[in-house]
Amino acid sequence: MALGQSLQQKLLQRLSPQQIQLMKLLQVPTANLEERIKEELEDNPALELSDEDNADDLTAEVKDEFETPEDEFEELDGSEDEYENVDVSEYVSDSDDDVADYKTRDDNYPELDDKKVIPIKNETTFFDLLASQLSMLDVDDHQYKIAEQIVGSLDDDGYLRRETSSIVDDLAFRQNIITSNEEVESIIKLIQQFEPIGVAARDLKECLLLQLYKKEDKGDDVLLAIKVLTKYFDEFIKKHYSKLQQLLALTDEQLKNVINQIIKLNPKPGGDVGDSNQKESYVIPDFYILNNAGSLELTLNGRNAPDLRISEDYRDMMKEYDRGAKKDKRQKEAVQFIKQKIDGAKWFIDMIKQRQETLIHTMTAIMNHQYNFFLTGDDTEMKPMILKDIAEKTGLDISTVSRVANSKFVQTEFGTYRLKFFFSESLSTDSGEEVSTTEVKKILSDLIAAENKHKPLADEELTELLNEKGYNIARRTVAKYRELLNVPIARLRREL
Repeated sequence: MALGQSLQQKLLQRLSPQQIQLMKLLQVPTANLEERIKEELEDNPALELSDEDNADDLTAEVKDEFETPEDEFEELDGSEDEYENVDVSEYVSDSDDDVADYKTRDDNYPELDDKKVIPIKNETTFFDLLASQLSMLDVDDHQYKIAEQIVGSLDDDGYLRRETSSIVDDLAFRQNIITSNEEVESIIKLIQQFEPIGVAARDLKECLLLQLYKKEDKGDDVLLAIKVLTKYFDEFIKKHYSKLQQLLALTDEQLKNVINQIIKLNPKPGGDVGDSNQKESYVIPDFYILNNAGSLELTLNGRNAPDLRISEDYRDMMKEYDRGAKKDKRQKEAVQFIKQKIDGAKWFIDMIKQRQETLIHTMTAIMNHQYNFFLTGDDTEMKPMILKDIAEKTGLDISTVSRVANSKFVQTEFGTYRLKFFFSESLSTDSGEEVSTTEVKKILSDLIAAENKHKPLADEELTELLNEKGYNIARRTVAKYRELLNVPIARLRREL
């Protein structure tokens, strides 16, 4: 095979580093933007918040980083001629467009009074509650460490999903604690007596049984409920009530009382206590839409428009360098560093501005497309809308629209919604009109909510009702929408 050289021309699209960073910033929700800005403030001392009181003292720490006595700048090393060509004019201009006025805040993003108010949860978590009960156990140090390992192995719902042998191995390899399966099991039983009852269960069946065993009044209904879960758990979870009734020879009233005993139990004992994983669970909207006498007004959350600017100290350093008659190598290196930081700060401010403009531009298009919904809050007013529709309206790429819609929320007078909620495919009616699948899901949800729970509607019946209303939809599509709504099949919706 002969080797040869040839020239080829290729047309490639490459994103610049600035474009890549902008794409990353667009994906950041408002809840995390402040943390991203704080990181930039820490990395770049030439960037600061205009309100020094809200800068978390980050800018104060860097003010003296390059402050040196004036006489030090006049020490020359004989190489000053080599560095006479440093141009700092754009950094020391006193015009209206100078570096000092390079900031993000403008009249389009008025400062909100509560922009710095962050909701903080103050409550006892699930694991805090268990830890407080651990301290009351009558055990020795060896057993206490085993109990700590078991509690630490629980998931957020309060279940112990790990095998006993795995816990024994962890104790041996990580803490050098030698124990046995039997000892670990005995301590698990102690923890299963903790509040809330049902913690440290291995599965749903054991969790429910722990709660029934703990009941003080064990009447016939409770004893029958224990029997149902112990012997006929599969029949119960599949709602084969007629089969249960035959197996246990129960009357309708007895069966109803037994089922009521079980459904009142807590299937997730850890889920109702505080915030077990200690993550922020509050939704911070990125946009606000207000109905002002029939006219919609869109505003961007103030946290998306931080008042960033170039540090005055760094600008003063540039001025001092520019005023100097002679410059040595050390000064040149320092001023190059300062220019790099100022350029980085200007670039970051530009990225924040572009983020603001892209968010507003995209949300405005979404608001105008779904105008009737934002006026009324009625799901049936939703229009079909896909990413391509908004991309065409805004002139943005589909991937950019997708990044804006990702993890963003808008607050309206009817509630707070994910932007993804407003995107849906279309469906044809008998009249040929294109309607949003969100509208169809709303009607399907209403039909299920209004059904007779003793005889719930099957998917075939739901399909017929939707067809009668003029929606051309297949049974498999109804089943798909029902699953998207987290609604079980008819048999599992049946109530006694």
